Amino acid sequence: MITRLYIHIPFCQRKCRYCAFVSKKGSASEIDAFVDLLMAEMRQACRKSAPLHTLDSIYLGGGTPSLLQPTQVGRILDLADQLFGLSEGAEITLETNPGTVDQSKLAGFRVAGINRLSMGVQSFDDRMLSTLGRIHTTGQATDCITAARRAGFNNIGIDLIHSLPGQTLEMWHQDLRQALELGTEHLSIYGLTIEDNTDFAERYADHDSLVDEDLSADMFETADSVLTSTGYEHYEIANYARPGFRSRHNSGYWKRDGYLGLGPGAHSFLRCSDYGIRFGNTPDLDEYATSISGGELPRRDRIELTREDALAEFMFLGLRMADGVRSSDLEREFGVSLWKQYDKTLDELVGQGLLTADNEGVRLTKRGMLLSNQVFGRFLE
Repeated sequence: MITRLYIHIPFCQRKCRYCAFVSKKGSASEIDAFVDLLMAEMRQACRKSAPLHTLDSIYLGGGTPSLLQPTQVGRILDLADQLFGLSEGAEITLETNPGTVDQSKLAGFRVAGINRLSMGVQSFDDRMLSTLGRIHTTGQATDCITAARRAGFNNIGIDLIHSLPGQTLEMWHQDLRQALELGTEHLSIYGLTIEDNTDFAERYADHDSLVDEDLSADMFETADSVLTSTGYEHYEIANYARPGFRSRHNSGYWKRDGYLGLGPGAHSFLRCSDYGIRFGNTPDLDEYATSISGGELPRRDRIELTREDALAEFMFLGLRMADGVRSSDLEREFGVSLWKQYDKTLDELVGQGLLTADNEGVRLTKRGMLLSNQVFGRFLE
C-alpha cells in the first residue's frame, strides 16, 4: 500500500558547499521541460506500480522546489490528485529556499495546493550562511517566514544546522532564540556532516578534526533544552514540533509506510512483497529523460528485503522516534517477541545507558540519541 508521494526537483540556483543531494543549475526552459517529464513519469508509475491508495502526504524536495512557478506546482499536484486521489486534509509540503520566493509567489503556492513549507534557513547568522554557501541572508529568511504567514501558511518548518566551522555555542543559542521569536511550528535540527563529493569534503579534507565532539553534544543538548522547555515535542532524533504539527510525511518513512518516489535520484519503498521492495531512480538527469521519453521507468538498484533486512529496518527506523519501538507492533508485523529476538543486544544497550525499556517497548535515551549511529549499528550486525 502506498499512501505517500515524494517528488524530487533536481534544480538549484547554486550548489551549497555541504550538499550531496542530486541537483544542478537549470534554466527556465529546462525546468519547464523537466516538469513535463515528471508528469509523464507519474502517469507511467501509476500504471506500473503496486496498488496506490489515496495519498495522505506529498513532499516536494530537492534541490530547490521553490524555483518552480506556482502554476507548475499546481499542474503536478492536480495530476497527482487525478491519478491517485488525495485524502481530506492531506499534508502537502514544499521545500523552500528563502532566496527564491516573495509573498506573491508564496501566495501562488498556497493557491496551488501547498499547505506546509519546509524552509532551508540553516542559520540566522550571515557569517555561517556564507560559510555554507547559501544564497539567502538572515534578513531574507526572517522576511520569508513573515511573508509566508501573510500568504496564508499556518504550518511552517525550518531547518537549522549546528557544529559549523567557526560556530560558537552562543552563536547557536542565538539561532535558537531567533527561531523561537519567529514561532514556526516545526524545527529540524542537524549537526553538520561532511559528505563525499561536496565542496566541504575538499575544503575540510581532515573531516575528523572539523567538529569538536564535546561542543557538538553541547549544541544538541542546548537545542533540546531550549525547545522542549518552550512547548516543542522532541518526536524524532532531529525533529521538534508544536503539538499537532509533526511531519506526517517523514513520520511515514520512520514507520515504514509505503511511498513512491518520482524524479531523478528519488527512492521508493513498496509494501508489495512479504517484507517490502526498495528501489531508486537514476540520479542522472539525461538518463532519466531518455528512460521517460522511451516509455520506461528510470528505476534501478531494486532490492527485495529479507525478513532480517525488514527486522533491522523496523528497529533502527523505529528507534529514531521518541516513542521508540513498541513490542506489540513488532510482534504483530513479524510474529516474534521483541525481547526474544534481541534480548542480548537490548540488555547491553540498556546497560550502557543508550536505551530505556519498559513493558511497552524500548526507546533511545538522550545519550542514545547522541550516539544513535552506534545503537543502530547493533541491529545491522
